[in-house]
Amino acid sequence: MPHPESIELQSLLQSYDGDMAESKEIDAGLDSFSSAMADVAAPPVLKGIDPVYEAKANVLNVAIQEIGMGRYQWQLFVVVGFGWASDNLWPIVTSLILTPVTTEFSAPRPPLLSLAQNIGLLFGAMFWGFGCDVFGRRLAFNLTIGVTSVFGLIAAGSPNFTAIGVFACFWSIGVGGNLPVDSAVFLEFLPGTHQYLLTVLSIFWAFAQLIATAIAWPTIGYHSCSVDATTCTRSENFGWRYFMIAMGGMAMIMFICRFVFFTLYESPKYLMGKGKDEQAVKIVHEVARRNGKTSSLTLADLQALDEDGHQGTDAAAILARRLEKLNFTHVRSLFATKKLAYSTSLITLLWAFIGLGFPLYNAYLPFIQARKGAQFGDASIEIAYRNLLIIAVLGIPGALLGGVLVEIPRFGRKGALAISTTLTGVFLFASTTALTSNALLGWNCAFSFMSNVMYAVLYAYTPEVFPTKDRGTGNAITASANRVFGIMAPIIAMYGNLETSAPVYVSGALFLTAGILATILPFEPMGKASL
Repeated sequence: MPHPESIELQSLLQSYDGDMAESKEIDAGLDSFSSAMADVAAPPVLKGIDPVYEAKANVLNVAIQEIGMGRYQWQLFVVVGFGWASDNLWPIVTSLILTPVTTEFSAPRPPLLSLAQNIGLLFGAMFWGFGCDVFGRRLAFNLTIGVTSVFGLIAAGSPNFTAIGVFACFWSIGVGGNLPVDSAVFLEFLPGTHQYLLTVLSIFWAFAQLIATAIAWPTIGYHSCSVDATTCTRSENFGWRYFMIAMGGMAMIMFICRFVFFTLYESPKYLMGKGKDEQAVKIVHEVARRNGKTSSLTLADLQALDEDGHQGTDAAAILARRLEKLNFTHVRSLFATKKLAYSTSLITLLWAFIGLGFPLYNAYLPFIQARKGAQFGDASIEIAYRNLLIIAVLGIPGALLGGVLVEIPRFGRKGALAISTTLTGVFLFASTTALTSNALLGWNCAFSFMSNVMYAVLYAYTPEVFPTKDRGTGNAITASANRVFGIMAPIIAMYGNLETSAPVYVSGALFLTAGILATILPFEPMGKASL
């Protein structure tokens, strides 16, 4: 059944089409619209982009800037935040249930659970990321959290270790698509003056860790078998199942909020990139209406920029557009020139190093805390979860600081990313010097704080340097590199020695290397409207 707001939109647009020629308000606004073009900062110079597309993207940037930040964008900020939360929540879910699941099912190779998760994340990043440039943002945006919630709830009834591994892979397919799709959706409706909000979105990422830890404490913490128990029955170890029900239920609520209570419009830039200029203009006017504003954008503004004044509608042109979906047009566009290829390669490599360093350390943080606690003589459920909760809390101000740092002149995204990534590695190395449980907690808090700054900036920078028509593909490439290297973490854990500080040293070195790479990124998108 069509959504009520969709019916309202259709009727509004029909009346708008009929009245456009007679609208004195729109005619009078054309002059202000044209003059506003000079007031909007130009995007980074990305040579190799179709000049007609670039010109139209700039016109749409002006139209979105003219509308300003309003009701629709703030609602979108919240529902996109669900995707950010999901991206951090579910890997933490896997790490928290790893010990009780291993104990109950006597799993000979526990890291296989993390491996299954990372395989799902990789597939999800590729499928949803590349796919949203083909079948649009709306479908992917609405389905990712829905897939996660369904398999998260089903996983609570897993009868054996193989089953929980399969369900972890399936729920991760949904999780893997959140950031590639959601960052593209949000950025394409965001005025250039408010692109820093893409960084602030990471506060949802930090809150997810806090919520997961807070719920795990009373469920897993007090309803699980002892790690040294010789036998562990389902009834004695029901805590992780309670936890899965809670997490799956929370994801289902997020899905309902997105699908039922919010109407996402297809990205105007995406539609324009597909040759659907008329639909793009209609969406801009609908967003303006939702914000209580009007827009002076007309279809003529876009059509005037076409090389031949119109888009081909013959059978050959339609076939060519269909075939574009089956080739690597979007990928090739990201490597069209030396500078674009250098940028795409560098940001992908940066994502890859972080993709191995973060899960290698963070996924086994509960194990590290417990082992060190035993060495320091203060191991207990209360202390272990208290420490994890404190570490999670410190991530929240880190995400907020990231939103401030990216707007500092002559510092911007690149400076914030380089410093935060380097300090993340430094604090990891420093944690190996801890001689007491509180010292270890302090270093882990510093790591949590700086890593949240790093991710906040990284999640904002990445989609900003890709043009809209290829943004989903660019996000998919970087996210896939992140997940491919993430798959290596559980493999290292299976064959490495976790009784030493080796995982910490490897993680720290990877973050330091990523910090160096951030200093030589070619584009600084601060103060620029994205293409």
